[in-house]
Amino acid sequence: MAIDPRGADLKRFLAEDPGGPVVMLNLLRFGDGGRARYDEYFRAFTPFATRYGAELVYAGDGSSVLVAEAGQSWDAVLLVRYPNRAAFSKMVADPDYQKVTHLRTGALTEAVLQATVPWPG
Repeated sequence: MAIDPRGADLKRFLAEDPGGPVVMLNLLRFGDGGRARYDEYFRAFTPFATRYGAELVYAGDGSSVLVAEAGQSWDAVLLVRYPNRAAFSKMVADPDYQKVTHLRTGALTEAVLQATVPWPG
């Protein structure tokens, strides 16, 4: 299962850029001890978020599942707004950021990282 974006993923992400800010949906499933490791990653991520203009919009733990197939529930969800797709791409390419991504990778057994676009109006 993919946890981190790859080069081809980032190229497609940039090629499909409609312009403007992007809110990244993060759906997270933790492994054993993963929540503590993810908290460590998030503390390391925060200075990079500031550097690249990102803003945490929402972070929360998964709760009661009302509608989902077996295995579709998530441990946590985050919404992070970046000023544009290029800022996100530059952050993940930053050599200093890459030194902390192992914390995220090691915390998770499964993840969804999806760009969103606002609805018109």
